[in-house]
Order: sequence, then structure tokens, then C-alpha cells
Amino acid sequence: MDWKTLYRELKALNWIILGILSVASCVFRSGSVTLGVLLGGLIIIANFGLLQHTVTRAFSLDGNMKKGKASIITKYYLRLLGLGTILYVLITKGLVNPVGLAVGLSTIVFSITIAGIHRAVQTTNEGAI
Repeated sequence: MDWKTLYRELKALNWIILGILSVASCVFRSGSVTLGVLLGGLIIIANFGLLQHTVTRAFSLDGNMKKGKASIITKYYLRLLGLGTILYVLITKGLVNPVGLAVGLSTIVFSITIAGIHRAVQTTNEGAI
């Protein structure tokens, strides 16, 4: 399995899951929860995209590092600091519901879990044939 195909599938699945979670929270919960889900999902999808960009630029196709470890670690901590700052402001200003935000931030986890289960079932079915 090549990474580009899997990443493309994960990106599509991220948006589908975020849409489902947002619509469900809009129907069953308040605007604050829905905004939390939506902003949490958007934030984590952007963070995942930045992580993918950093990793693919840091390594060549054969797995050798093109950039130094310090550059990768610095970018990681800067992204983490930015993410923490955004979450801090959203929660302390009372703009979003923290539970809704946590659900939105789980979008990537849901996507990876679903993709993993799908791959496992697909592999099992191929072995049975």
C-alpha cells in the first residue's frame, strides 16, 4: 500500500466524518457544541495536513532524511504550541463547548480507526478467496 493512496483516502474520510459529526451535533446539541465539533475537526485536519507535509518534506522516497532532526522537532513543537494556544483561547473565551471540541478533535482518530478496520477486513477477505 502506498502512502499517497492511503493519505488521499484518509483525507476524504476525515471530511466525511467531520460532516457527519457536525450534522449530528447540529441536530441533537446546541450551537456551542456544534461549533466545537466543527472547529475541533477543522483544527485537527489542518494539523494532520501540516504533519504530513513536514514528514514528506523531511524524508526522501527511499527513507533517508533530507533535513536534520532539529528541524523536524522544532516544527513539531511549534505546531503543538500553536495548537495549544488555539485550544486555550477557544476554551477560556467560552466560544465552544469543550466536549464538542474534543469530539471534533477526534475526527482523525475515527478516520484512522475506520481505515484500519477496513484494511484488516479487506486483507482477511482476500486471504479467504
